[in-house]
Amino acid sequence: MVRRKNVLESTTLPGKLADCSSNKPEECEVYIVEGDSAGGSAKQGRDRKFQAILPLWGKMLNVEKARADKIYNNDKLQPVILAVGAGIGADFDITKIRYGKVIIMADADVDGAHIRTLLLTFFFRYMRPLVENGNVFLAQPPLYKLSKKGMQDIYCYTDNDLAEKYKELEEKGIARDQLALQRYKGLGEMNPEQLWETTMNPENRILVQVTLEDAMKADETISLLMGDEVEPRRNFIIENAKDVKNLDI
Repeated sequence: MVRRKNVLESTTLPGKLADCSSNKPEECEVYIVEGDSAGGSAKQGRDRKFQAILPLWGKMLNVEKARADKIYNNDKLQPVILAVGAGIGADFDITKIRYGKVIIMADADVDGAHIRTLLLTFFFRYMRPLVENGNVFLAQPPLYKLSKKGMQDIYCYTDNDLAEKYKELEEKGIARDQLALQRYKGLGEMNPEQLWETTMNPENRILVQVTLEDAMKADETISLLMGDEVEPRRNFIIENAKDVKNLDI
C-alpha cells in the first residue's frame, strides 16, 4: 500500500527538480547534486534543453538497515525515484526512464565519496536495470585550478594531472611560483560558468560510466561497514587503519 500510493502512482515531480525542456530520454540527463549551493550553481550553469538538476541535502538513507516502507517514504530517496520515473524494485521498468543519463555529482572529499557509495548501493539494490543498461554515471569535478595573468585557467582532475601540468608549463618557461593554485574543496566553490565548463559541458567534462561490478563493490562496502555484523567491520578497520589518508573526524 505504501509503495503503490506514495511512489509508483504519483505523477508529481520532486519540488526541487529543475527539469529540462526536452522530453526525449535518449538525449536527457539528470544531475543528482550534493547540496543546495552546488545545486544552485548547476541550475544556473546547465543547458536547460537537455540537463535537469536534482539537489539532495544531508546524508542519504543507508538502505542496508532500512525496511521497504522507509525507503519508499524517505525524503532523500523519494525525489530520486520520482525523477527517474521508472518505479523501484520488482516494479522497475527500464522503458519508462525519463533520462538516458543519471549522473551523480558530489564533492571530491570523504562526504562526497560516502554519498556516491550510498546512491550506488541504492541503484544496485532497487534499480539494478538502470546500472546494467549503462545509464548511471559519476561526474568528475576538478580538484585544482592553475591560473596566471594573461593565461587561460587550467583545471586538473587528479594529483597526477596537476604534476603533469606543472611539468608542461615549466617546459614552456612558466615556473611554479608564477602560478596561483586553487584547491577546490566542494562544488559550491565554483561559479556557474566554471561548473559548466569543467563538469557539465559534454565537450569538456569527464564522466565515468558505472558498471555492475562498480555497484556490486559499493554494495559490498556498505554491507561490510554499515551492516549488523560487527566482527567483519572490526577486521576491516584493523587491516586498513595504517593506509588511511583522508580521515573525517
